[in-house]
Amino acid sequence: MPELIVPEGLVCGVDEAGRGPLAGPVVAAAVILDPARPILGLNDSKKLSERRRAALAVEIREKALAWAVAEASVEEIDRLNILHASLLAMQRAVAGLAVAPERALIDGNRCPRLPMPAEAVVKGDGKIASIAAASILAKTVRDAGMLVLHEQYPHYGFDRHMGYPTPAHFAALEAHGASPVHRRSFAPVARQLSLL
Repeated sequence: MPELIVPEGLVCGVDEAGRGPLAGPVVAAAVILDPARPILGLNDSKKLSERRRAALAVEIREKALAWAVAEASVEEIDRLNILHASLLAMQRAVAGLAVAPERALIDGNRCPRLPMPAEAVVKGDGKIASIAAASILAKTVRDAGMLVLHEQYPHYGFDRHMGYPTPAHFAALEAHGASPVHRRSFAPVARQLSLL
């Protein structure tokens, strides 16, 4: 596993989960780690097992100097587009931190507008410990939210694909049409709605 960089000072790492799915909100997290309380095994959430992510999420909440999770709704995604909704969720996560960071490191190649200096880090969730921590919180919170949506709309299989565009999800869309939590601005959902 790579040795991730722990930045000096009050630096928050920011990442999102859920840009690609056809349903559900996009979730962002911001984390300021405590260098005095290191967390072993941090990595890009996509490279960790579900069990490992869950254990690390608990540890991050316990040991971080500050953390916050926020989202942008399906309605906001459809109104703003997924990029701008992701940036909005990131803004909300940073604003939700109990400790104000001196700067922010954002996973990807775009920064939201923030009241402190921000830097985009491509593939940051595999390089910077605080971004990896944010990726884990965002992913675990989003997955938990999709399990709740599965209870409400069980025939889409959200508990298995978390809203991502899988063959099973396409088949469910075709059989049942779009639910209220589907992103109508996404081509496969828009196509399905046009067939009704």
